[in-house]
Amino acid sequence: MTSKPQADLRVVMAQADFLVGDINSNTHRVLQACVHARDTLAADLIVFPELTLTGYPPEDLLFRPHFIAHVEAAVDYLRQQISGIAAIIGYPCKQQDALFNVAGVFREGDVTVYRKQHLPNYSVFDEKRYFTAGDQPCVVTIKDVPVGITVCEDAWESGPIHQTAAAGARLLVNINASPFHAGKREQREQLLGRLARETGIPMMYVNLVGGQDELVFDGGSFVVDRDGQVTQRAPACEAGSFIVDFVAGKAVTPLAGECAPHEDEVAAIYRVLVLGVRDYIDKNRFSGAVLGLSGGVDSALTLAIAVDAIGADRIEAVMMPSRYTVDMSIEDARAEAEALGVEYHEIPIEAPFSSFQTVLQETFTGLPPDTTEENIQARCRGIILMAISNKKHKILLTTGNKSEMSVGYATLYGDMAGGFAPIKDVPKLLVYRLCEYRNGIGQVIPQRVLERPPSAELAPDQKDADSLPDYAVLDPILERYIEQDQSVEEIVAAGFDAVTVERVAGLVDRNEYKRRQAPPGVRITQRAFGRDRRYPITSGYKHTGNI
Repeated sequence: MTSKPQADLRVVMAQADFLVGDINSNTHRVLQACVHARDTLAADLIVFPELTLTGYPPEDLLFRPHFIAHVEAAVDYLRQQISGIAAIIGYPCKQQDALFNVAGVFREGDVTVYRKQHLPNYSVFDEKRYFTAGDQPCVVTIKDVPVGITVCEDAWESGPIHQTAAAGARLLVNINASPFHAGKREQREQLLGRLARETGIPMMYVNLVGGQDELVFDGGSFVVDRDGQVTQRAPACEAGSFIVDFVAGKAVTPLAGECAPHEDEVAAIYRVLVLGVRDYIDKNRFSGAVLGLSGGVDSALTLAIAVDAIGADRIEAVMMPSRYTVDMSIEDARAEAEALGVEYHEIPIEAPFSSFQTVLQETFTGLPPDTTEENIQARCRGIILMAISNKKHKILLTTGNKSEMSVGYATLYGDMAGGFAPIKDVPKLLVYRLCEYRNGIGQVIPQRVLERPPSAELAPDQKDADSLPDYAVLDPILERYIEQDQSVEEIVAAGFDAVTVERVAGLVDRNEYKRRQAPPGVRITQRAFGRDRRYPITSGYKHTGNI
């Protein structure tokens, strides 16, 4: 048992990775964590994340009566089993024909419920589709300390925090399922620091960890004292039970604990990508992964992420040279596979490509070669990779980046074929930075891959720059148009060439149909394609023009 160093209240932050919908497993893991916190860590209270029992987000599972009944059975089981320690657990709770997102305080056969008051309905959040908002504060006394409870968005709107402080709380606990995007960690700590200073009350922020489809919850649970200073921080992207001790005199004060350092942005993004890939593969029970390795920067980064996520022994890389593939690409792909220790194959596509040309020769009589022939090559590769995926029960990882997906520089049923897209939300310029970061850990990507001009190698001497603006120009335009919703006029006013901006905006608008058919991928920005950005495929809207 861990001794208490002059602490009046010991709390464990249970930063856990739960599987959406797996109520049985989640419930038993909660109970195990409670027993460990009580018997080994000598804790008085253990705090779990938002919607612990269902995982987050459970989405339309919440519409199933049997699902809610299963949650109710789990709550009743935990109510009977949890003893000798108090536990704050998130779950959906049906009361009077309304469903609430609640934090339940389990103590010796009793459950006190707090109903989340602010339901986020923006970006990736859709809680008003499922839940009814509460309106009352909740303060429970644990070891003579009045503990106020709120859930996630209640802190971002701040009203419930002040309401709970006015109700007598001397320690505020906020449970969360807060997904990652670049810069989010600092925002959380600044927000709770301000609220702690305003109320004069220390705050604990307990966050979920793990990947769920596009979303990655990055943990980083922390505590701030009444002056808004961080006194303890759990590591990002790691599950665990983290002890926080408090003394309760005239004010409740957290004792200084271990503060995991904040990583720089590129390192943080890389770890999130690894976690997102690992959880998607493992939670969906794939034996491993396969991907096409072209000798280019995107597939090199995807391979490194995949290996770091699930291990080299579960990865298979395939190089599929065409008549236009240069020796340098084959050499670099082979070097990447060898550096990372993955199984590697070379399967040329000349034979299937020639066969398709023969089959289509009569139909194409009199029509000049164009992107059709390029796309056939990409689709030959897609067929090969999907065949390996099917035969060996490995998920196919696609390798396209956000810049390409934005403007449709990808082939449906070709390089877009697959089950998960690790770098789908990573702009091209960031791809290079992530590669440099990974090479800083260990050299696995040849330097000339980072220096040579990017190319799809589907036509003679082809370069990305033949079809697209330079990425140093393209990426900033895309960020403004997609993530900031700036108009063409606003982007041009910021100093970008009008013709280029018009062209890029047109490409983005026209290629929604492709993105709608793309596999899910890890979200790292504030505006990712998919659930985060919903545009109609069929639309008469023009990005320029007046009435």
